[in-house]
Amino acid sequence: QVQLVESGGGLVQPGGSLRLSCAASGSIRYIYAMAWYRQAPGKQRELVATITNSGSTNFADSVKGRFTISRDNAKNTVSLQMNSLKPEDTAVYSCNANVLTWRGIRGDYWGQGTQVTVSS
Repeated sequence: QVQLVESGGGLVQPGGSLRLSCAASGSIRYIYAMAWYRQAPGKQRELVATITNSGSTNFADSVKGRFTISRDNAKNTVSLQMNSLKPEDTAVYSCNANVLTWRGIRGDYWGQGTQVTVSS
């Protein structure tokens, strides 16, 4: 089993910053890509940012230049630094990891999600 636990969400004013973190644990042999998704009320889940095991990153156009993603392979963690936050960034943010377990099974695992609210 693999568990992902997020932290760092909350309420922030427009223009502010938040940092989300996600820690993966369990029967992890190797983590391929890690990613952050978000889902706002009434909207489909959106891919926000991805990072490969070697550190290559990609971002949704809506967050480019404002968000950065990083990971620590030794600790199996991924973080999302969010700057210049806008009300439209309000959503539940979820961590995703593509994991190879020690049983040889590769699959996607998800965290429980953390609420980010941008409001004055």
